[in-house]
Amino acid sequence: MSERERPGRRGFFREVVNRYVVPAAEFVEEKLDRQTRPLRFLRPPGAGSDFLELCSKCHACVEACPANAIFPDRSSDGLTASTPMIRADHQPCVVCDDLACMPACPTGALTLLTRDAIRMGVARVDWDQCERTHNVECTTCVDLCPIGASALTIERDRIVVGDGCVGCGVCEHACPTRPRAIVVEPEG
Repeated sequence: MSERERPGRRGFFREVVNRYVVPAAEFVEEKLDRQTRPLRFLRPPGAGSDFLELCSKCHACVEACPANAIFPDRSSDGLTASTPMIRADHQPCVVCDDLACMPACPTGALTLLTRDAIRMGVARVDWDQCERTHNVECTTCVDLCPIGASALTIERDRIVVGDGCVGCGVCEHACPTRPRAIVVEPEG
């Protein structure tokens, strides 16, 4: 075997590793990371610190939600089992015009609030994941935010989470990166 063939073989194997093995390993690592991460969920708009004590698990808020964002918690046991929750990565709260879930609650577990008073969580940006950090002109989260500039803006090419963020999760759901560059951390 001549010296000329070796760089070709090395190049071939390097290409195979970079094209197939590295992406496969990253995919498996991401799947394993997801399995070990605790389930992250939000409570419906209007849920306060006494939500678990007041919620009767009647699911009136689940039925009232026009976006089908609220569903019963089937992942827990005990006190939290079957209580209403929102998984922003699956279907976010769209902060609908009539905020139907809050008045549907017969027990007062969901307090009637105005749109700007809702606090389900707060968005957090992972700059290593955000496409804007990598010079990609992405404005998806800002464009789709139902609250607007008081929640998300762009300043000096960075996404800025403002005091108006209600934690609805629309930004997280719409984020094109995987894992998502913007996620909503629950209140409390």
